[in-house]
Amino acid sequence: MIAGFLFVLFLFPSEPVNAYKNSASSLEIGIRYDLEVNFDNFPIEDLSGLEEINEAKSVVVKKGDNLALIFKRNGLSPQQTYRVSNAGQDAKKLLKIMPGEVLELQIDQQNQLISLQYPFTSTDTLVISKNEDSSFSSKIETLNVDTRLNYTQGDVTNSFWNAGVKANLTDNQIMQVAGIFGWDVDFALGLRAGDSFYVMFEEHYIDGEFIENGDIVAAQFVNQGEAYTAIRYEDGNFYTPEGQSMRKSFLRAPVNFRYISSSFKKKRFHPVQKRWKAHRGVDYAADRGTPVMAAGDGKVIKAAYDKYNGHHVFIQHGEKYVTKYLHFTKRKVKRGQTVKQGQLIGTVGSTGLASGPHLHYEFLVNGVHRNPRTVDLPKAQPIAKKEKSKFIDIAAFRLQQLNNNKRIMLAMN
Repeated sequence: MIAGFLFVLFLFPSEPVNAYKNSASSLEIGIRYDLEVNFDNFPIEDLSGLEEINEAKSVVVKKGDNLALIFKRNGLSPQQTYRVSNAGQDAKKLLKIMPGEVLELQIDQQNQLISLQYPFTSTDTLVISKNEDSSFSSKIETLNVDTRLNYTQGDVTNSFWNAGVKANLTDNQIMQVAGIFGWDVDFALGLRAGDSFYVMFEEHYIDGEFIENGDIVAAQFVNQGEAYTAIRYEDGNFYTPEGQSMRKSFLRAPVNFRYISSSFKKKRFHPVQKRWKAHRGVDYAADRGTPVMAAGDGKVIKAAYDKYNGHHVFIQHGEKYVTKYLHFTKRKVKRGQTVKQGQLIGTVGSTGLASGPHLHYEFLVNGVHRNPRTVDLPKAQPIAKKEKSKFIDIAAFRLQQLNNNKRIMLAMN
């Protein structure tokens, strides 16, 4: 018998007391009474059938993290790390986790992993689950995505960046447009007020909710009265409506288009030497340390320093073309090295005869200086013959969509 519980009974005059008259002793109003209570015959609920509550953890990947470090930090053994890493081909995605991403871990009361979820895109999640034999299996779960087309357009007044922002393009989309047309248009110095652009792009939705922007599928840029049109094909590359690749042997500008200075002139007043002299290149003003990329594939024929050019790099492109890059803070390539278009070759500085941080860029054709912003570049390679018929149909359809959107926007304005 378990006794000792205190039962307090208060009786008030307004309440009937007849129910208590048959007690062993009379109960008096306002008196506390101790009662012994027997719990031996009370049924106790069997809790053995209830599931254990597992611990859920959201783990943010840190710089330098890998799966082993994350598991160790969360009390999981190396054996569990090994089994999860070998949970199938899909589990290899855990080798590419990046800082800021999140892993969702389910851990039981014995500190054993039950499951892991890794959302590696906005629509795809790697799911690794524990099997009955303590091994793990993996799969990719993909949400159904509704893809819609959106359209925007704009006019350049002072810079393409500002015009892109005004047209509600994201930073990434602005850079994508510049990348698509970067072989034909110098976005740093070649734009003029009145230039215009038209962009058609995908948007992704899940259950009616916007998730992210997708690919640009068609775009047009009108620069100084000349229209350049690009259509995206299934291979991810962009071509003209006739099937010529937008990609060419040389970029018009080897630096980020957001930074500019002076342009190609036959003569200018040198800011350091204080005299008029030939200026056979283009100056791109940019913050010190801004990356400079190779305008085309080639071989480094000079990488050195002198008091006039500062740190500089010259690149030979085949037999006909040479590009020169002057006034680097640092050179990132060596003489004799082969480079690819877009590869980092140095960083903007003001070494040598330079009044401030900028890149001086020269373009030579058969040893003669030419204006890199206007020189005729080698023609683009066409789409593969076996793909051309299919591409032409796609291009015609995209052009129709692009022109329809233009007409709608014109009517709205």
